[in-house]
Amino acid sequence: MKLFDYPEAKQVIVSGDIHGDFRTLVFKLCIRYGCTDTLLIIAGDCGFGFDKPGYYDQVYNAVAGRLRKSNNWVVFVRGNHDDPAYFAEERIHYARWKTVPDYSVISAAGHNILCIGGATSIDRYERMKLNVRYHVKDVSYYWRDEAPVFMPEELESIPERIKIDTVVTHTAPSFCELNTHAGLESWAEWDPSLLEDVSAERTTMDKIHQCIRSREHPLKRWFYGHFHQSWNGFIDGTQFTMLDIMEFKEVLG
Repeated sequence: MKLFDYPEAKQVIVSGDIHGDFRTLVFKLCIRYGCTDTLLIIAGDCGFGFDKPGYYDQVYNAVAGRLRKSNNWVVFVRGNHDDPAYFAEERIHYARWKTVPDYSVISAAGHNILCIGGATSIDRYERMKLNVRYHVKDVSYYWRDEAPVFMPEELESIPERIKIDTVVTHTAPSFCELNTHAGLESWAEWDPSLLEDVSAERTTMDKIHQCIRSREHPLKRWFYGHFHQSWNGFIDGTQFTMLDIMEFKEVLG
């Protein structure tokens, strides 16, 4: 468990998938919405790994001035369309722009936010073929270790003084939307283990949820992306919010 502290942040916003559209993200945060003193957390599918490493430094250099002027920060959580190494190794590590490892805890604006990435790519069959066809060093279309991982020891390592009130993940527990297999069956014709792996992904998230609850954290809200739709629901006292592509929601309360 790693702890990241943002003492200057006065509010926290969570965004759905951005798929590499970094400049639009910063424009929306700083110009369209005029946010200041804000920490923005991206709930996966950020887009790291599809381009050479130097590209992401260029992107940051292009937006850094706008972030500094507005006193905003952006934190990226791992999605299935991200190279896990960028997060586990914290390859993007600027003061206002960083990728964080799974099971990181972010403290900002009075909240303690647990971040856990990963999901299953339903189109992985095609992505694997692209990796073979267009192999380029340091660039990929699919990563085999994309799924979320249940690591109870990481949850148990959270100090007693830190009470988790918010969770940000890429996918969601099985009792949250989406619960339909619409669209999966056609991919499963080419990928026989897909349905089983998608089910296992959601079971992993169930275990994470159960472990958090068992440790009596005051869990009030849970944000996730991945499904490219919007949904809200209260389950056992927690508000679960599914975010559409680049949809913003403030962490309230």
